[in-house]
Amino acid sequence: MGLRHLPNLISLLRIALVWPVLYCLLAGRYVPCLLLFVVAAGSDGLDGFLAKHFGWTSELGKWLDPIADKLLLMSLFLLGAWLGLMPRWLTTAVVARDVMIGLGAILYRLVWGPLRGRALLASKLNTLLQLLYVLLVLLHTAYALPPRMVLDALAWLVLASVLVSGWGYLRLFTLRALTQSAPGH
Repeated sequence: MGLRHLPNLISLLRIALVWPVLYCLLAGRYVPCLLLFVVAAGSDGLDGFLAKHFGWTSELGKWLDPIADKLLLMSLFLLGAWLGLMPRWLTTAVVARDVMIGLGAILYRLVWGPLRGRALLASKLNTLLQLLYVLLVLLHTAYALPPRMVLDALAWLVLASVLVSGWGYLRLFTLRALTQSAPGH
């Protein structure tokens, strides 16, 4: 199989870790939940580094990595909101952004064809902030650190990045669609 598929295997590991992370959180086993989440979140950076640094990119990896991120983060936001650990308004914004991007990508693909390109920088920052927020919520749940006001401030920062990156994708999809629809294209 070769090392070039290692980033894909790491993304699959991240997907496999979603259930144990959720189970631990639901069972109130906060320290194991935190540790498993740290492994899962760290795997996101590792697979990206390996893919870029060694050129171990693949079409499968272009799908697996964001799917793994979304499964991990969206499920934790949803369960976290349900358990009262995260604000519902933030969870609603996070989920709505991802649903909008997903539906926009599907619509674009169906009407105009493949959507090529890279993730927006604002989207990468949004993912990083979401990972940090979930990490700190789990840390707070396990050890009562950091203080709640730090989590509240970070929640607003995550919301801002959700709105900026969501707007960026909406703008990008719309501009590409208009360019594709323009006469002579």
